Amino acid sequence: MYSFGAQFFRSMVFNEPAWDYRTFSPSRDTNIADEKLAGVLNATDPDLSRFRARGGKLVLYHGWSDAAISPNNSIDYYESIRSRMGARKVDGFVRLYMVPGMLHCAGGPGPGSFGQFGAGDGDAGHDIQAALERWVEKDIAPGTIIGAKRKSDLDPSSAVLRTMPICVYPGVPRYLGKGSTGEASSFRCE
Repeated sequence: MYSFGAQFFRSMVFNEPAWDYRTFSPSRDTNIADEKLAGVLNATDPDLSRFRARGGKLVLYHGWSDAAISPNNSIDYYESIRSRMGARKVDGFVRLYMVPGMLHCAGGPGPGSFGQFGAGDGDAGHDIQAALERWVEKDIAPGTIIGAKRKSDLDPSSAVLRTMPICVYPGVPRYLGKGSTGEASSFRCE
């Protein structure tokens, strides 16, 4: 967490490579960060009606084991969109995926490889980018994505160690009680 916070203030807020975290003042520096960057970094506005009206489709994902940003932030934002715009409307253009065991964008013991870096296999059932493209181009909403835990989640050619379904929120993968816990087919989204 030190690295995320220190680099954010050093590079983005103050643009000062020598900035020292020991000079950090929560009230002063948080206000400076908000004044300078909130307009471009904070994704907190739940009114996505203009985006929806233009035909926009939004796929959000967050790792349940993300230590940098609380997974609850993504759930809270998603729920605020549903509250503001109505669940039925939101279900037509937004999907949230909470990825079991994934850290910040990848890594961790969970299925941290599912096409999120643009290097998927093009299959909408295994590649979240392909699922989004199919939704935009053919109006087929994405469902469960099969994620993989690879030897290196950042290298789509590395060996697959296990697979698991990544469910549309609020669904979660439940083990069926038989079969390998390393195979997505042994789980069902509930």
